[in-house]
Amino acid sequence: MSLLRDVSLSAVVAGFVTVLVGFTSSAVIVFQAAQALGADAVTIGSWMAALGLGMGLTCIGLSLRYRVPVVTAWSTPGAAMLITGVSGVSMPEAIGAFMVCALLIMLAGFSGWFERVMNRIPISIAAGMLAGVLLRFGLDVFAAMNAQFALAFTMFAVYLLARRGWPRYAVIAALLAGLVVAGTRGLLHVGELRLALATPVFTAPQFSAAALVGVALPLFVVTMASQNVPGAAVIRASGYSVPISPLIGWTGLASFVLAPFGAYALNLAAITAAICMGREAHEDPARRYVASVAAGVFYLLIGLFGATVAALFAAFPRELIMAIAGIALFGAIGGGLAQALSDETQREPALITFLITASGVSLAGIGAPFWGLLGGVLALLLLAGGRRAQSRSSSGSRSGAR
Repeated sequence: MSLLRDVSLSAVVAGFVTVLVGFTSSAVIVFQAAQALGADAVTIGSWMAALGLGMGLTCIGLSLRYRVPVVTAWSTPGAAMLITGVSGVSMPEAIGAFMVCALLIMLAGFSGWFERVMNRIPISIAAGMLAGVLLRFGLDVFAAMNAQFALAFTMFAVYLLARRGWPRYAVIAALLAGLVVAGTRGLLHVGELRLALATPVFTAPQFSAAALVGVALPLFVVTMASQNVPGAAVIRASGYSVPISPLIGWTGLASFVLAPFGAYALNLAAITAAICMGREAHEDPARRYVASVAAGVFYLLIGLFGATVAALFAAFPRELIMAIAGIALFGAIGGGLAQALSDETQREPALITFLITASGVSLAGIGAPFWGLLGGVLALLLLAGGRRAQSRSSSGSRSGAR
């Protein structure tokens, strides 16, 4: 079986780091979104189980189907929107809205219109967006040294040393070094871990105009603009050619099936996907899909042991997570910048995309990656129009001189 031949320790660790970063960076927002709808501890566990199952199955299934690293995630901006946007909406009405949102995502994906839009975005613009999205994580490696210098600096130094002799295992070495330092300094808190299976809670959907307008449509727009657009761009910028339409469609289908149990919205990942698509996962791009398959397995474990895994990840010091995330993304950041600036005719629009995205600006509830892409495309169109006008003017002057 080709999967067994392609398995490597570096890819499995990349999958683990992907889940570690994705879960610890935004799980609390999902918890708050569920609580805003009146969910108790058991229902929150059901949400995590449904989301973990959905992400796990789509990561594994799509990665094996296309033999490229496809990473899915829950919609973090969508969860943030739910926290403030579900006032007066009951849990059954919210579930109905989740299902409508999923149907809209399926339509956008399987109809092919989303991919037609994405195919018009130049690769330099997509790469600039990718580098801008990931910049903060690279900076966090050094920001972590402010609070835990010994921990973060040791991880950074071990990574550099390992890059010289064992480049495929540099991230693994940095993670192990971080765990050793954190353990010896009393920064790991694993004493209260208990195994506990999550219990699925089915909620029958109800449909109301208020929930459709106030929850379903905003959730769809935010998920597509802030998650699926940059997620598709990351795949393109990483050099993988894969049909985007079915990827989007299957995330919508998984969301629809699992929505009654709490899977409010699944989508393509951007930041965590880059971990699986970089050289740290494997030197051979054709074997990096194993990293996303491994991430899917870890997501399934989150689904089964939601509460236990939450406690496990919470036991890691924040600085360790900041450092390992940034270190794992060094290659993706460098590659994105190099690709964004390589074409001189598109260098300035790509730079604008990078700067807007890196700024973290958020307008109308939509995050910086979307506005970075939009700004870069507009800059490219304006500058291209200016160059064409200048070219025509120069041509006319030469013609008049003759």
